[in-house]
Amino acid sequence: MYPEIEPYDHGMLDVGDGHRVYWEVCGNPDGKPALMIHGGPGSGAGASWRRYFDPTRYKVVLVDQRNCGRSTPDAAEPDVDLSTNTTWHLISDFERLRRQLGIGKWLLLGASHGATLGLAYAEKHPEAVSEIVLFSVTNTSRREVEWVTRDMGRIFPEEWERFRDGVLEEDRDGNLPLAYSRLLHDADPAVREKAARDWCDWEETHVRTHPDWRPDSAYDDPVFRLRFARLVTHYWGHAAWLEEDVLVREAGKLAGIPGVLIHGRLDISGPPDIAWRMARAWPDAELHLVEQEGHGAGGRRTTELILAALDRFALRS
Repeated sequence: MYPEIEPYDHGMLDVGDGHRVYWEVCGNPDGKPALMIHGGPGSGAGASWRRYFDPTRYKVVLVDQRNCGRSTPDAAEPDVDLSTNTTWHLISDFERLRRQLGIGKWLLLGASHGATLGLAYAEKHPEAVSEIVLFSVTNTSRREVEWVTRDMGRIFPEEWERFRDGVLEEDRDGNLPLAYSRLLHDADPAVREKAARDWCDWEETHVRTHPDWRPDSAYDDPVFRLRFARLVTHYWGHAAWLEEDVLVREAGKLAGIPGVLIHGRLDISGPPDIAWRMARAWPDAELHLVEQEGHGAGGRRTTELILAALDRFALRS
């Protein structure tokens, strides 16, 4: 990856509804514009994301999505209201920022939930997108949410049973993310903390399907755990406010936009057929299925493919 760099500009964008969204720009002020779309939802735009881009060629914009990272209000605050945090609100935030920065088109880099959000943004605003690079591809469909919160119990049965039993007995056969969301907003801090820990324990489990898996130290922070768990359950419980399978159905809107989809063969909780179906429906996408790698960043071959795609697209006008 490229050397560490610092932003040359940053700010807080007032997007309404009481939200202020943190943004930063790094790299070459005259370079090719690119937007990094983080996952989670709720992970935040960490500094390591800057290192995928050649700083001499790219003008890289990073955003902490609503209620996470340096954006305010923080989803970890006791009485936070998440009702104005949906896929459509985030898409609107990106557009507002693009216009404020005077950018015509930008490349999108996204991973996991960031892939869902990137595809939704590109299908709504294809005129604003030059290229797309996505890895650990998701669509956040109801079927996918059901898979990761229930069917993955067939891979990790003991761990899943603990996860299921973390909610009230009457909620165990229903929408598990929404059941957890209610606990995560309980008036009792002890209930909130236990639900956050139980949820994040499952997050650490269902991605543990490949040889290079390592624990994520971010989950050691109780504030991060609560912020992250609240946002993930909020989005998953509503299937990201997207019609079922709409991102695949409307992939034709991406015609003319070059794309690279990168997905680990051992990403079991986000199965490879998600990326495969999107590549079949998107006329200008190329798909790379990476053997022996799983979900998220860090795999050597996945990183090589991301860098190669970004370096190649840096040469396109």
